[in-house]
Amino acid sequence: MSKPGGTVLRNIINGGYSGELHVLNPHEKTVQGIKAFNDPLSLPAAECAIFAIHPEETVKTAEILARNKTKAFIVLSAGFGETGPDGKKLEDKLTAIVNSVNGTLIGPNCTGVLFPGFAAAFAGPIPDLVPHGVDLAAASGAVAVFTLERAIPMGLRFSSVIAVGNSAQCGIEEIVRYWDESFDGSGSKVKMLYMEQIKRPDLLIKHCRSLIDKGCRIAAVKAGATEAGSRAAQSHTGALASPDIAVDALFRKCGITRCSGREELIYTAGVMTHRMPEGKNFAVITHAGGPGVMAADTLSRNGMNVPAISSAAADALRSRLFTGSSTTNPVDFIGTGTAEQLGMIMDFIDNECPEIDASMIIFGSPGLFDVTHVYDLLDAKMKSSVKPVFPVLPSTLIASEAIEHFRSLGRVFFPDEVLLAESLASVCSTNSPFHDEGCEHENRKLIRRLIERFPEGHLPPACVAELLDAAGIPGAREIQVQEIEELESAAVSTGFPLAMKVIGPVHKSDSGGVILNINTLEKVKSSFSELVKIKGATGVLLQEMAEGTELFIGGKREPLYGPVILCGAGGIYVEILKDFSAGIAPLGKEEAINMIRRLKSYEIIKGARGSNGVDEKKFAGIISKVSLLLTAAPEIREIDINPLIGSGETIISVDCRIFIEK
Repeated sequence: MSKPGGTVLRNIINGGYSGELHVLNPHEKTVQGIKAFNDPLSLPAAECAIFAIHPEETVKTAEILARNKTKAFIVLSAGFGETGPDGKKLEDKLTAIVNSVNGTLIGPNCTGVLFPGFAAAFAGPIPDLVPHGVDLAAASGAVAVFTLERAIPMGLRFSSVIAVGNSAQCGIEEIVRYWDESFDGSGSKVKMLYMEQIKRPDLLIKHCRSLIDKGCRIAAVKAGATEAGSRAAQSHTGALASPDIAVDALFRKCGITRCSGREELIYTAGVMTHRMPEGKNFAVITHAGGPGVMAADTLSRNGMNVPAISSAAADALRSRLFTGSSTTNPVDFIGTGTAEQLGMIMDFIDNECPEIDASMIIFGSPGLFDVTHVYDLLDAKMKSSVKPVFPVLPSTLIASEAIEHFRSLGRVFFPDEVLLAESLASVCSTNSPFHDEGCEHENRKLIRRLIERFPEGHLPPACVAELLDAAGIPGAREIQVQEIEELESAAVSTGFPLAMKVIGPVHKSDSGGVILNINTLEKVKSSFSELVKIKGATGVLLQEMAEGTELFIGGKREPLYGPVILCGAGGIYVEILKDFSAGIAPLGKEEAINMIRRLKSYEIIKGARGSNGVDEKKFAGIISKVSLLLTAAPEIREIDINPLIGSGETIISVDCRIFIEK
């Protein structure tokens, strides 16, 4: 029973499976007390076939079983796509066999699945599954195993665990769809995902949104999201819009809380099993000053509040605590504090502190006495408390028996206050899914005609202007000039002051190809002579000068995810400080406004220190139009509008680069 096949059979038997079990083994008559069949044709029909044999034999046997024995396959066997081209051929053949009978395939190269009464996994701890526990789906069996090993001692209970392995047919997206379509409101409301690839972002968006709208919460790790290829990007947008940025945008659209690794995933899921606060104001209650300070610091750094508590009731409470205690927040009732004092503090926070939304309670053990009775009181108060309570029990060695008792009460606890504070902040700041995605672009037919007519590569200014106009994106008044004789009439039509830009080079500023605030015809002529000498120059653009706040909108088509839209304040804010936010097309105005408000430069865009700010609804509308443009024209690989100039409701593009790839 040291091999996967024997182990998974033992786990199914010990897991209380109520159906019939059949074993296929050409050399034995019985295996672990179960009758063994010597060839697949003699097997009875079954609900599911589980494979733990050589990959080539797996394919041969699956082909026989798929004809008339079963349509469900869990393939633990390795040696498929993860090993190279030959293994991938076997994997494709296995998938085709299952698809031919409209069947379901989990794996190959997976550790199995765990459902109540069906422990079909060969690795890791096999937890007691409960209907209201956490659902875990992982692309890696090792991650699933290590997650269980860490999460179970913290009190997390599980409803199901599915390791999809190579995801030949069923990946994480299909598991999420299954969770959504089978959700009846009574089962698990917390979902944990470990993903290594996202093949169907549309499926993920649809069913994550649906689950969250039904009251579920989702925490996820997406590994393998970095991309060195952005170094070869054509624009600022291309350099900024990496696959990792696309994942962030995708998760925000879905309403998923993104985590960086297993530990954060576990803490985040633990937070999600608790009631969530209505606001972001926390009380930190501790009998250990240092951990309380670290918790308060971390909450504050991550957008939560730890407001000072000052009232007559707080003074009265402090008089009932030991000398040296503090009730200002963090509430510190010192190392010799008692269970009774903890109870008084929790009642005080619940009943006398309307400014507090939730509490983090840190209570370890100094090793002087058994703290089981403290944890009993903590459990009772958590049941009666109106405000959510998050328990930090750091003494996992000294107070291990007391903690085990607390877990036996069905409680989830957190060993580390800083990790808890970070996860609390992440969950509290996760937005609801976005549903407003706008509609089909009203000028789609015109956009399509233009795109089909335009050449590949960087579009010349005239084509850019046509395309922006068709998309409803306002641009500055401008005229192209090739000959010096055209300058005077062009300058009069444009009006002073004006800007002059070289036509030809992609990066105009880098080549010295932009001259601003020109006020005389003499300066127009001298600037023209200077600009046409730049290598690659084919002409000069005269453009009206605009005054206001510099803004930036860009878009890049990212493989698998589609168009990624970026926005931010222009100039140094995006180019040097990298202050931007991202969304995945299509974007409605609600999501676009959220993007704007997440910017560090948001106060500048609104209008800081009496300056005339930018109408954020107007800005959001243009972001949405850029999104619809890229949706209507998949040939646009990159678009970079930097800057737009905004003042109040007036926002115009003064420089735009568009790269077409047909």
